[in-house]
Amino acid sequence: MARSFSKLTRPAMRTLARGATITEHGIIFRRDASGDGVFSVNVMVDRQRIHRVIGRETDGVTRQQAEDFIAGARTDARRNRLDLPDGRKTALGFEEAAKLYLARLGEEGGKNISAKERQLRQHLSPFFRGKPIAQIETFDIERYKKARTNSGAAPATVNRELAVLSHLLNKAVEWRLIKAKSAKINRFKERNGRFVYLTDEQCAALLEAAAHDPNENVHSFIMVGLHTGMRHSEILAVRRADVNLDQRVIWIPKAKAGAREQPITHELAKYLANRMKMLPPGCEWLFPSPASVKGHVHTIRKAFRRSVARADMDPDEITPHTLRHTAVTHLVQSGVDLPTVQRISGHKTLAMVARYAHQNGAHIQSAMDRLEGRMNPAERPKVIDFTAKRPT
Repeated sequence: MARSFSKLTRPAMRTLARGATITEHGIIFRRDASGDGVFSVNVMVDRQRIHRVIGRETDGVTRQQAEDFIAGARTDARRNRLDLPDGRKTALGFEEAAKLYLARLGEEGGKNISAKERQLRQHLSPFFRGKPIAQIETFDIERYKKARTNSGAAPATVNRELAVLSHLLNKAVEWRLIKAKSAKINRFKERNGRFVYLTDEQCAALLEAAAHDPNENVHSFIMVGLHTGMRHSEILAVRRADVNLDQRVIWIPKAKAGAREQPITHELAKYLANRMKMLPPGCEWLFPSPASVKGHVHTIRKAFRRSVARADMDPDEITPHTLRHTAVTHLVQSGVDLPTVQRISGHKTLAMVARYAHQNGAHIQSAMDRLEGRMNPAERPKVIDFTAKRPT
């Protein structure tokens, strides 16, 4: 039975002021700033909300097309054709999809599963709870981005979460859990500026501040970070058995770019020898945590922020990842060749390491001073002109 409209009538739409809206029976008509009319729908179908722009009056779109869209969506729902893969009778909700995603990644030997699990549990699943993954649209992604930035999350942080969401959707298509990825994920543009890193004096101040923090792990965490350039999660997941003090290496089985051996300094080797002596007998982890499901410390951000503030630095600017930037930057500025730095840092490509060669670094100025010495006429050796006529 066709619905009757008392608000969304042709006369009402023709006389609607710019910026005003009429809503009736799930159909929304808005007159935009240019004077064009825009039709959209916002209805519940099978306990799932559908919010979609249908089109503009200038493109020939009418109220009837919006009505037909709603009728078609409800017909599809009754026929159980919600864009489901063959053999599946119910829409795959986001929370169920997240569990399947993590489980299958574990079976496939996927990387950074603990980080993906945390991002899903803390942010993505609470936001998309109850939403079938086949119905996640670009509009939903933009709402997520707005909600996360309003909560204070940095663009780079949100981008990492969007990368997990994109990977989940791509894998769902690959595993035939859904037919197609229905959303375009536009990530924030990140500033490709200079890396923040600590000077020698700031490193010493941070270590001194960490030594006075009630969390006994934070000083050791900073020591390992500054002397290796390892990532936050890699440091906290070090097993005792993976530390080889004789060869001065730490084995990292699940590094971002693949399993690798991490070289360590002589000073860090002595430090870790003392730390491991102080660990309880039979302790498996370098940073144990009996309260953690995995047995080791999961994050150290709060204690790190306290230490940064105690060292009179900005905890919003200096993060645990700054330790990695610092170690790699100091290697580059010490004149270590980039392939060797790449071997130490575990970066995937040499181009990523080259970004650490800051243009205003002291090593650059030193190089230019050497060039100046070569180019100085007073220092330049005399050039012999072999074409000149020799005396007889």
